[in-house]
Parts: sequence; structure tokens; C-alpha cells
Amino acid sequence: MPKLKTHRGAAKRFKKTATGKFLRGAAFKRHILTSKSTKRKRALRGSHLVSERDTDRLNKMLPYA
Repeated sequence: MPKLKTHRGAAKRFKKTATGKFLRGAAFKRHILTSKSTKRKRALRGSHLVSERDTDRLNKMLPYA
């Protein structure tokens, strides 16, 4: 059986944790930041966990993650 290809777009956006969950960056923090509150921007920092419903899809996109 041939090797599976990694989805390169997903590989650049998601990181797998030791327990098998996926981390992602927060949305809504790229531009038009002046209209967003400091509290809201602070909450968007760092990494967030991907929903468990999307984990199966990511496992197929990132077979060797």
C-alpha cells in the first residue's frame, strides 16, 4: 500500500498534542483590531483546542502527525 499524503495546508495550521488532540490558532485576530476590545484580543492569544467533531477529519488529513 502506498504512503499517505499529508494535507500541507492543515500541517501548517494544526499541531497534535501528546494525547491525540489538535491545537489551532484563534480566528478574528488578523485585522480591524481597533474595533475589538483589549479583553477580546487577549482572549484570542495562544492556542485553542480543535472541536472533537473535527478531530477525525484532521486525523485523515495528518496521518503522520
